[in-house]
Amino acid sequence: MRTTASLRVVRYLMLALVGATLSACTGVEPAPATDPRRADRIVYVVGHGWHTGLVLARTDIPPGLWPEQADFPTAEYLEVGWGDRDFYMAPENTVWLALKAALWPGASVLHVAGFRGSVLARFPASEVVELRLTGPELERLVRYVHDSHERGAGARTPPLGPGLYGDSRFYPSHERFHLFNTCNVWTARALAAAGLPVRSSLTLTASALLGQARELGRCLRCDGRSHAAQRAAPGAHASARALSGEYGARPAQAARSRPGTALR
Repeated sequence: MRTTASLRVVRYLMLALVGATLSACTGVEPAPATDPRRADRIVYVVGHGWHTGLVLARTDIPPGLWPEQADFPTAEYLEVGWGDRDFYMAPENTVWLALKAALWPGASVLHVAGFRGSVLARFPASEVVELRLTGPELERLVRYVHDSHERGAGARTPPLGPGLYGDSRFYPSHERFHLFNTCNVWTARALAAAGLPVRSSLTLTASALLGQARELGRCLRCDGRSHAAQRAAPGAHASARALSGEYGARPAQAARSRPGTALR
């Protein structure tokens, strides 16, 4: 089991260090307003507790970019997330792995999962925010994902092994994971690379990232409630998030699909 104690230790450590460095945090210049008539591509920001990922339609991936998507020939959508390699891929997570991920810069991985059908149905316990992008914005986001892969002599990166749920795989990334470069910073940088006015500096937590995403898009499910339910009962709060970790997440509805894998 992914231990609650390990997550609490890292969370308190993060908050203490962030509090000491917030004065150095700077924002980014707002990007030019997107013409809504041209923003016909959709990207979803998905929050799995402490962890975030991005979901996009496989058919929207421009030719020549992210060749690893061919490993999911039947997928309608791809979800991609990033995190510490040892923590993300460990069968069992410990306080030591959590502290190591936070305090010592280490190797990282991309986790890619392919699926068909509704994003809300696939992740029923996760927060989902819909963002609309133009074609060039989406291409820049996909290029960021493409460039995050560790590429050798070949153009296509082979997977390290099966992923955590459903049809998923881990891929090596050349980036280094540490306390100030978390999965949520990576997701924020992907959105900023697309041209969205997202602050990536010290966006360490999922709530910090999702708060920015809500300002830019449409919340399909926030705090465990669907968009329709929120409109019917404004101001109501509910929590149905998947139990997860800052350095890798296993959405509740799919974690059991991998033999021997319990909900972390």
